[in-house]
Amino acid sequence: MFTDQQTRSHHPLGGLTSKQVEINREKYGANVLTPPEQEPWWRLFLEKFADPVIRILCIAAIIAIAAGAVQNDYIEGLGIIVAIVLATTLAFVNEYRANQAFEILNQYVDDVKVRVIRDGCATTVPQKDIVVGDWVCVEQGDEIPADGEVVEAVSLLVDQAKITGESEPVQKFTPSETKEQAAIEATYPAYNLYRTTIVDQGNGIFAVTAVGDRTEIGKLARAVATIENGEDTPLNQQLDRLSKLIGVVGLSFATVIFIALTIRGFLTGEFYLTGQQGYFLTFLVASIAIALIPVWLPVVYDGLDFLDRGIKAPEWLDDSWGNWLKAAAVGGLVLVIGAGVGYPLHLVPVWGETWLPAEAGFALLEYFMVAVTIIVVAVPEGLPMSVTLSLAYSMKRMADSNNLVRRMHACETIGAATVICSDKTGTLTQNKMRVHEVVFPVLKATKVADLDFARNLIAEAIAANSTADLEKEEGKPTKAIGNATESALLLWLDEQNLDYLDYRYNLKIEFRLSFSTKNKYMATFGHSSVTEGEIVHIKGAPEVILERCSEILTEYGVLPLHNPEPILSALNDYQKRGMRTLGLAYQNLPDNLMQPDLEGQKKPHLTWLGFVAIVDPLRPGVSDSIKTCLNAGLKIKIITGDCAETAEEIAREIGLWQGEEERHQYASLTGKKFRKMSDEKAREAIQELKVLSRAIPSDKLRLVKLLQEQGEVVGVTGDGTNDAGALKQAKVGLAMGSGTAIAKNASDIILLDDSFQSIVNAIVWGRSLYQNIQRFILYQLTINVVALGIALLGPFIGISLPLTVTQMLWVNLIMDTFAALALATEPPHETVLQDPPRNPEAFIISPDMIKSILSNGLIFLGFLAAFLIYLQKDGNIDPYELSVFFAVFVFIQFWNLFNARCLGLKQSAFKGVWQNKGFIAIAAAICIGQILIIQFGGEVFRTVPLSLQDWFAIIGTTSIVLWIGEGWRWVANRS
Repeated sequence: MFTDQQTRSHHPLGGLTSKQVEINREKYGANVLTPPEQEPWWRLFLEKFADPVIRILCIAAIIAIAAGAVQNDYIEGLGIIVAIVLATTLAFVNEYRANQAFEILNQYVDDVKVRVIRDGCATTVPQKDIVVGDWVCVEQGDEIPADGEVVEAVSLLVDQAKITGESEPVQKFTPSETKEQAAIEATYPAYNLYRTTIVDQGNGIFAVTAVGDRTEIGKLARAVATIENGEDTPLNQQLDRLSKLIGVVGLSFATVIFIALTIRGFLTGEFYLTGQQGYFLTFLVASIAIALIPVWLPVVYDGLDFLDRGIKAPEWLDDSWGNWLKAAAVGGLVLVIGAGVGYPLHLVPVWGETWLPAEAGFALLEYFMVAVTIIVVAVPEGLPMSVTLSLAYSMKRMADSNNLVRRMHACETIGAATVICSDKTGTLTQNKMRVHEVVFPVLKATKVADLDFARNLIAEAIAANSTADLEKEEGKPTKAIGNATESALLLWLDEQNLDYLDYRYNLKIEFRLSFSTKNKYMATFGHSSVTEGEIVHIKGAPEVILERCSEILTEYGVLPLHNPEPILSALNDYQKRGMRTLGLAYQNLPDNLMQPDLEGQKKPHLTWLGFVAIVDPLRPGVSDSIKTCLNAGLKIKIITGDCAETAEEIAREIGLWQGEEERHQYASLTGKKFRKMSDEKAREAIQELKVLSRAIPSDKLRLVKLLQEQGEVVGVTGDGTNDAGALKQAKVGLAMGSGTAIAKNASDIILLDDSFQSIVNAIVWGRSLYQNIQRFILYQLTINVVALGIALLGPFIGISLPLTVTQMLWVNLIMDTFAALALATEPPHETVLQDPPRNPEAFIISPDMIKSILSNGLIFLGFLAAFLIYLQKDGNIDPYELSVFFAVFVFIQFWNLFNARCLGLKQSAFKGVWQNKGFIAIAAAICIGQILIIQFGGEVFRTVPLSLQDWFAIIGTTSIVLWIGEGWRWVANRS
């Protein structure tokens, strides 16, 4: 229990002084959980070698070095090793940086604002600044920020599932009240609260007893801030299928070309084998094939999966070093058995004879290198990394535009949204509630005594039946804390020179019923200092409260309420003007009543006190944002607990409809009417629905489910605990930055400024992200077609390796890493909101992309093949000519990078390019890197230096790729 008496204040609110805060922070530490120990960087780096392609390259390097030992030439093997290290290092660095983007989530958790009492005043501080001894105020939906002891509890129920697994919320009491509840068995003391648990109902104040690692959850190490990985989304599934398809094609081509080249070698007499050597070679190839089972067998299963055979890879075929060692051992055993069986039968060469001629060995090694080159070219091992980079970059930029992404996949999914179900308050409006007018009949009293009584009763009804607070400086309110509507009432009291704290703490609260969307009211029961008796104050939806009122307090005293129509008419007038109305009522109760039965009384029993009209102006620019979304093909639906008149007025103001004549019969529905509809009728109605008023959580959840059943990609905004279900159900949940912890935990994106414009920004970035991924795929697959074709055609036009494995690894580096970085950093283009939402089921490679990949790829391939034939016009090709060919190959792809940047756009590749410094820097790195590799690569890259004249000719000639693209786009833009 909390016993540090010097941390208590004598002020009725308690709390610490500023000096005590510093003392306790020094003594007990900060409220920050130590992050989990990360894997060492070297282990993360070694994980890059788990890639099957990298392992193939490692085998190729070993074979190349072994062959080099015979020829005393290690250059090719060393070159492959350098390229492997370079590729794995860059992959490690880029993925590591992409993962670090999630640190923003840890910062968010520590920076969440918490309401505390310090220096006798309510204020807010970041969660990380809470210290032992702080008095923290919590209410429904809040996450407990530290461990503590209850000081005040009003119907306080806490969900402790995160630390105890209890399915039901636990009621909390002060230590003195707990003694009275001693018979109740509990996992933890009923007077203690614990970090990460959630307030399910009610409100209270607790004194902090432990922070950071000293909290219960800190000791258990179960609530550490961790990096959250993206989910397996439709986008990832598409990309995974694309990668598998290319892998199947690549391995198939590599196998076919190896077999074809081997047969060609026999037929052309490139090498000759005796029968015994042929027998040995057969077992050697078989043993190698068995040793490489972890490479090719998963690809075979991928191919069967594409044929919908329903055949899945067995569990034992996982990508582990153990399986590689087992396969290698079995392969070696097969070779030994083959030799053992063949030796007595004279089927293998005897000791001292040549088991495999050197020329045949080197020819087969060359064929193997060609096959490896094809695999390296075809398999897009960097595609998942490229998507991660794009997502991480977009996540960072979205945070700059007030979109805090909690789940990485949401970056792209929001771009595919077709429907946005938006809250009204705080999203479309400013959530800066102010009382426009008060309608309390009793304030017309002429006698001073009656008027004083009326003012005090109204002040108590507002102040005591509320959980909001005002942060003050020099006696003036500077910030409203808590519910915006309740804060507006407190500000109105302050304008009347009435201190809400005096009235709040002069009512001895005995029971409180928190506001719920089901009841639509809040009630507080206690002993009143105004009436000097037991009283219950009720505040909520005027129509609901009026139904329960049998009397009204007027300037003439309490009178029977025979005709509520004038009140309803006045309410309707304010609501039609877009104002929120709030009714207040009370009931004097008998003494010693333990708890009022608000629901059990069938007859009206309350006394109507009056109502207030509260105005919440639209956010600046929200009408333009709505118009932008509508033009982009999105459907906007307002879901609110406000009355229909208020919601419809807001819909009219933001442009969802212009007049009654444009409204469909289902354009506006109330929750009550919506609940009565069958699912079949509701599915018809929601297509035209624009406003759902007086909605409860189940209405919102049902609407989202029905929309998604019809194939819509739904984004939902919400700020309250009641919104959690819909936020989780939606494809993208967008929680308000000012919302409850439950709403934020259920969301995918948090709108830090609660603005609808931030949703538009998120959609822009989501659509742009998808286009950037398409641009990268277009660019990569075009290179794949060209490089694969060259690797296949080379041996048949007289050049076994037009591009070496080392050179192809450099090309792969351009494709997978540099191009991904360049195209991922493309900023959104203004045209992304001119098109309707994409079909979420559509394959990521569009028909236009296929045409571009095949046409450009085949044109480039034809040119390069012809260029290779031209270079052999004298019957030979030397290192200088191969260096020129390598430079031409890369610079064709370099200029095509600019064309890929314009996918879907009819504009010059140079438009806006200078604003994208990342693209310029990466393009420059590719250009300079290629020149340096050829000038200084030597035997490692099989290059010789070129002259300045050569470089001008190569760069100038290959740039025609860009100029043709520019001409094509110019013509398309003019048509």
